[in-house]
Amino acid sequence: MVEKEHLIDLQHISKDFDGTTVLEDINLYIRKKEFVTLLGPSGCGKTTTLRIIGGFEYPTSGTLLFEGKNIVDIPPYKRKVNTIFQKYALFPHLNVYDNIAFGLKIAKMQREEIRRRVEKMLDLVNMNGYGKRSVDQLSGGQQQRVAIARALVNEPQVLLLDEPLGALDLKLRKDMQLELKRMQQALGITFLYVTHDQEEALTMSDTVVVMRDGHILQIGDPKSVYDEPANAFVADFIGESNIMRGTMVHDELVHFSGFDFPCVDAGFGQNQPVDVVVRPEDILIVGEDIGQISGTVQSVLFKGVHYEMMIDAGETVFKVHSTVMQPQGSRVGLNIVPYNIHIMKPMPVAVTEGGDDEQ
Repeated sequence: MVEKEHLIDLQHISKDFDGTTVLEDINLYIRKKEFVTLLGPSGCGKTTTLRIIGGFEYPTSGTLLFEGKNIVDIPPYKRKVNTIFQKYALFPHLNVYDNIAFGLKIAKMQREEIRRRVEKMLDLVNMNGYGKRSVDQLSGGQQQRVAIARALVNEPQVLLLDEPLGALDLKLRKDMQLELKRMQQALGITFLYVTHDQEEALTMSDTVVVMRDGHILQIGDPKSVYDEPANAFVADFIGESNIMRGTMVHDELVHFSGFDFPCVDAGFGQNQPVDVVVRPEDILIVGEDIGQISGTVQSVLFKGVHYEMMIDAGETVFKVHSTVMQPQGSRVGLNIVPYNIHIMKPMPVAVTEGGDDEQ
């Protein structure tokens, strides 16, 4: 497999606001034609990172390379990027066609070329026949499509998207996740997407960048970030998890919840404190007499595709997902195969979701 070229390189990027550090020594590269998502809670620095790439913020220190050239001092309008924010900022006095064509007219492009590009964008966003429609007559999802078309019509090399689906209802949001991925693949350009929604990140991305408190905690494809989280925070933020303090007895044997469990991890030393992560779907409910541990079903919730059960096993209350429901109050056994136990170095502080305000 041929490695894609680097398009953007952030090298030792830091950013301070009024003496408060919101980004600290960020190192990240983004490849051509890649769909990259910056994922994290409010206040983690993901929007600040996006704004630095877009030219709306200047880093306090560090280098920002675009195709190998430092663009830190280049203003936004001279960068080969466009940005879509959660508020679409369409022009209400212009129809759909003129909203999309606005930037091309400012650039004094030939009328026939403008028409060709706008029609191409209308087709791309599945809005053929809507050119003469007022934007005030459109649904939220249609307005979002117009905003995407307007951002793409001047053929940027990079599209920056700052939580653009946040104002949409759940069904439309899920539909647009697939639409955005389709558009990105059809155009073959780089998308850099910001969200706090882990499902969005897992659904659309080639690469997920998990951030917290101005730092990057993990970079990887969606499957590896989900299956092999770097620490307890990533495990807790990407999907649902049972996170427990444990002790690595020795290679391939870990103690947690009062029992020893075989695992596949090594290299943590002997009798060392660790964090243990087990996904709810990776716990098998069996008969009480044959389980590695046993417990009592505290509660049962039907979640559509599975039941979510809280099972009290003494030292730990496990969250378990299963397609087979066990009645509340019943006694059950729990088995966890070694491959589904994930061991990591303990986090220095408790897992939290950061601040309330995005930076």
